[in-house]
Amino acid sequence: MKLWQKNTDANQAVDRFTVGHDREMDLFLAEADVLGSLAHTRMLNSIGLLGDEDLQAVQRELKKIHADIVAGRFTIDEGIEDVHSQVEFLLTERIGDAGKKIHSGRSRNDQVLVDLRIFLRRQIKEIVEDVESLFRLLQSLSDRYNEVLMPGYTHLQIAMPSSFGLWLGAYAESLVDDTEMLHAAYRICNKNPLGSAAGYGSSFPLNRTMTTELLGFDTLSYNVVYAQMGRGKTERIMAQAISSVAATLARLAMDNTMFLNQNFNFISYPAELTTGSSIMPHKKNPDVWELIRGKCNLIQGLPNQIAMMTTNLPIGYNRDLQQLKEVLFPAVAELRGCLQMAHYMLENLSVKEDILNDPKYDYLFSVEVVNDLVLHGTPFREAYKKVGLDIENGTFKAPHTVHHTHEGSIGNLCTQQIAALMDAQLARFHFERVEAAEAALVQP
Repeated sequence: MKLWQKNTDANQAVDRFTVGHDREMDLFLAEADVLGSLAHTRMLNSIGLLGDEDLQAVQRELKKIHADIVAGRFTIDEGIEDVHSQVEFLLTERIGDAGKKIHSGRSRNDQVLVDLRIFLRRQIKEIVEDVESLFRLLQSLSDRYNEVLMPGYTHLQIAMPSSFGLWLGAYAESLVDDTEMLHAAYRICNKNPLGSAAGYGSSFPLNRTMTTELLGFDTLSYNVVYAQMGRGKTERIMAQAISSVAATLARLAMDNTMFLNQNFNFISYPAELTTGSSIMPHKKNPDVWELIRGKCNLIQGLPNQIAMMTTNLPIGYNRDLQQLKEVLFPAVAELRGCLQMAHYMLENLSVKEDILNDPKYDYLFSVEVVNDLVLHGTPFREAYKKVGLDIENGTFKAPHTVHHTHEGSIGNLCTQQIAALMDAQLARFHFERVEAAEAALVQP
């Protein structure tokens, strides 16, 4: 029987439709569900709703189930509705009535809420680690290629000199701001909704502060109605954070796709990292970057998709929310795959070092000439007019050198300062606190 069933069997068609993909999606939440139950049952014992002997049996078996989950041996059986039902079924099968007591003082509503937040904060940690890894690589490449000049564009027209260091460093700093978005999502995820039950609290004297501390949450979602309102909102904020990372990756992917094009020919990759054509033997297609671009563009649409799925829902839990897992969980996995593949590709990046020797790029240096005239006393507007006339008359002479010294320019990338910004963001997460709390819960 399902957790909510009494004596009436559910219609099979209704059962199939309402369960949907929950069994597959709930496998992602299995470890978090057991952690929540380990904390909840200790709290029940502290307020006299679970005896010492029952607590010992429940904790022992929950830790065994946790070990099975970590080892990949856990499944949700056919006919079992969700992960919560599977865990309770296993407990009851193994230790009898004590397993039936663990649901006191909670609902599947706050149970899935706490599962989601534990799961999502873990996913944020893994995304942040991938982002940091890509950030360090981009900074290293930025320093390596800082003096290698390339064209800069506005309106996709040749504009001013840039450098590969400036280009790669821009994406590194973009990831700093993305990490700040991830931190905001982490702070939202790291609030404890457990104890809000079905959304209106409980007449049991629950100790919500205790479960907050046991699970390593920073604080509570205090108001029980708002805790339930966090379902959907939490997922949307998470989606906004990962879409920020995806936007950076999609743009980086577009640049790589464009710069690999023969008409640009700024960069290259080993042949084994590109793909060929079935009829054109010369082709080296940037399929990896194209797929990163496509996947990340889909992820950028995720916040709106979740917003539309949750728009104007009435107060309290609604079954529509079940579908959020089906769009969010795969997107998180896709983003991590894109981050890791972008890192792998960039490790094998080669850049062309003589791009600006081509005469078609001479006009890139027009601003350099204007600025040099100004530095020697010519008013800017007169200098601008003179260089413009030289270009029209075909007498413009390009210097092919740049002298940029201000913060963030070609000659002063401020790599260390940007690294310090990232380090400050990373230090705010305090992942170690959560890891210590979770480890303590599953200790034998």
